[in-house]
Amino acid sequence: MAKTKSAKKEIRKNLKRRLINLKKKKEIKNKLKLFLRSLKEKDKNKALELLRLIYKLLDKAAKSFLHKNKASRLKSRLTKKFNKTFNE
Repeated sequence: MAKTKSAKKEIRKNLKRRLINLKKKKEIKNKLKLFLRSLKEKDKNKALELLRLIYKLLDKAAKSFLHKNKASRLKSRLTKKFNKTFNE
């Protein structure tokens, strides 16, 4: 357990940050599920809207808790799936 005042404060800050990051990760996961479902249903407008939103969320996440290369990789894979589904 932390002894100094500053160490205790860091623990509190880390807990708050962790909860915020978990909330953001969950939001990304939910949007990904909706996107994949819209691809399955062949709903191009909804999929495009969700893809834009996911891009935005991943870019913001890459600035804080997600590695930029992982964000880029996910965006690339999702775009490939979108193009494969609607350009056939």
